[in-house]
Parts: sequence; structure tokens; C-alpha cells
Amino acid sequence: MAPRPIWSGSISFGLVNVPVKLFTAVRHQDVHFNLLHKKDGARIQLKRYCTLEDKEVAYEDTDKGYEVSPGRYVSLDRKELEKLDPKATRSIDISDFVDLEDIDPIFYEATYRLVPDRGADKAYGLLFRALEQAEKVGIAKMVMRTKQYLCAVRPLEKGLVISTMLYADEIVPEDEVEGLPERMPKPAERELAMARQLIDSLSGKFDPAKYEDEYREKVLGLIDAKAKGKEISFAPKAKEARVVDLMDALRKSLAQAGSKSVPKARPAARQRRRRPGKRSKA
Repeated sequence: MAPRPIWSGSISFGLVNVPVKLFTAVRHQDVHFNLLHKKDGARIQLKRYCTLEDKEVAYEDTDKGYEVSPGRYVSLDRKELEKLDPKATRSIDISDFVDLEDIDPIFYEATYRLVPDRGADKAYGLLFRALEQAEKVGIAKMVMRTKQYLCAVRPLEKGLVISTMLYADEIVPEDEVEGLPERMPKPAERELAMARQLIDSLSGKFDPAKYEDEYREKVLGLIDAKAKGKEISFAPKAKEARVVDLMDALRKSLAQAGSKSVPKARPAARQRRRRPGKRSKA
């Protein structure tokens, strides 16, 4: 089933408007579980209840509360919050253009694909080529689902993508993190040379198809086996050897890197593991 657009509007920069549709660019493959009662396997349902009266409360009888001190809340009515919602404009307003390398990946949140709306191919292509040639990223703001986002608009592959971003005050400053060294220790020249050699031996072009979520595959395999009534057994965990000597660790790492053949990348469109209990239609 083809994905549907989750937002439509236009990209504006200067007096130029480019009508676009927004599609999700990622498909999360997390394994989701339900909470079950160990005794009988029945599904557990969570209910809203009042801690003072110890009784269940209907959703319409609830408000949102912000804890200002332990046990003390400021109550906010949903209608009050709705009045503060950002105006739901249908525009991605680009205010600045910056170099992609100026944006640290820590700022990126979620990415979506932008597709030209009807009759917008020419303007869309113009923005795509201009960004590509200038090697710039458009910094914009947009409103989606009653929330205002800071965004980055950039060319990727055959089209434009938009990534929602974190604001500066959402990034934890270094000086608030305990344990960072005051001064970075200076390594011995020989150790540094071997570390660089190890990095060089493991360097290559990034191929996302080369990597997979091994834990998820194991969990799905376990679910599949249990659904078929198979007996499950686990091998004991091997104790990890702690390497104390840094030079010895580097030597062993280099030897290991030299003996390994480069693994073949899996095809990008590899068949997804079928979920237990779901049959394909004939």
C-alpha cells in the first residue's frame, strides 16, 4: 500500500512559493509488545484513576498539570492550551541558508520526503538544483500537528527532504556532563600511529544496507520459534576478556582487521521477516 501524504502546503523563500506534499521518510521496525498477566496470559489494560479518591476517571474529566514543586501542580485546561497553539499555516518558511557541515547531527530529529504538488515541478526543480549547486541547506519553520518545528530543507538523492530539528536549548551543554576530561590526554606517537592505521584499515564508504538490527532479528526469531511450539534453549554468555595493555589491544585489533574479509552488503530490498501469526494473502 502506497504511503499517503501527511501534510501539504508550500515552501516559501523570498517571494517564491513551491507547493509540496510531505511523506514520511522512515519506517521504524521496532518490535512492539503488549503487557500480559503471567497467570493466564490475558492482556493487561491500564486505566486512569484518581490517587486521592482511588477511583477510575473518564478522559473528559481530566486536565493537564505541570509540577512546579514536589506534589504541587499548575492545572491547565485543554482549551487554554489550544489558544496557545501556533497558527496552523500551510507554509515552510525558509529564513536562512547554511552549509550542511555547519549543522551537527545532534540537532536532527525526524526526516520526511517533500514531493512537488500538482503543477509545481518547475519551481520544485529550481529549488532542488539551486540548493544542490550552492551546497546549502534551507533553515525553516513550519507548523505540523499543532506544533511549530525548526527544520532543515535539503536535496537528497532525487528529491528534497525536510528534517525537523531540536532547538539550541534542548541540547545538553558539555559543562553539565560529568566525567569529560578537563584536558584530553596526549597519546604516545606510536599508539596514535597504530590507532590511525586501525581506522584506515576499517575505513570505507557508508553503506546502510551493510548493517542490521541483530537484536530485533533474534527477538523475531524467538517469537517465531515459540509460536511454533519449539523448545527454547540459550547458550551461556561468554565472559568478556578485559584488555589492559593498550598497545597489545591495538596490535590484536590490527591483526583481526587484516584477517577479516569485507562482508558483502545485503540487497537494499531484502525480504522482510514475516511476522509470526500473519499469513500472506493468496
